[in-house]
Amino acid sequence: MRYQIIGESLPVVICELESGERMITEGGGMAWMSPNMKMETTTNRGIGKAFGRLFSGEKLFQNIYTSQGGPGMIAFASSFPGSIRAFEIAPGQEMIFQKCAFLASEDSVELSLFFNKKLSSGLFGGEGFILQKTSGRGIVFAEFDGHVVEYDLAPGQQIVVDTGHLAAMTANCKMDIQTVPGVKNMLFGGEGLFNTVITGPGHVWLQTMPISNVAGAIQPYIMTTEK
Repeated sequence: MRYQIIGESLPVVICELESGERMITEGGGMAWMSPNMKMETTTNRGIGKAFGRLFSGEKLFQNIYTSQGGPGMIAFASSFPGSIRAFEIAPGQEMIFQKCAFLASEDSVELSLFFNKKLSSGLFGGEGFILQKTSGRGIVFAEFDGHVVEYDLAPGQQIVVDTGHLAAMTANCKMDIQTVPGVKNMLFGGEGLFNTVITGPGHVWLQTMPISNVAGAIQPYIMTTEK
């Protein structure tokens, strides 16, 4: 499989497949394709895996596209202004993504639910509790909100991230939730009550414009319009 990512704020990934090669995506992910691409809707690895994906922000069913009778082409477009990134997955090189980040992958990549082990992350961390994990072997495409900034963390090195700005991290990173210090800061600082703390070693991808922040910014204007 060969691919190219085109576009800046509204990108698309175009994949060129050999005969028999297959791609997996969520419903609605396909933008355009050649006529010889066959679609099959499936739970993909059973109903248990399907419900796990549902809790991680994806749909219950996935679509598998197969190139038949020769080379084929299929394109997957981003659903929100941002970035599409390609990741090579292999045993020992698993990735953790934010909810709804999965766009498409080779069929040898498995998407599953990832729970943060710390209860505090689940109760207060928002994005930090239920995440997506990709394993297996192959290429996966993920979509992030806004621009992406990367950091390579040394063992024990930490970075403090506002909830929602964590886009992805390598599976060897550790994540925890910490309260914002100081009652005045918590109540009047406008940064929320909690921050996400990522500890290395590992690589981190941060996004500049979480869709949850955008939704919060436009909500007052929507309510005004409805009145």
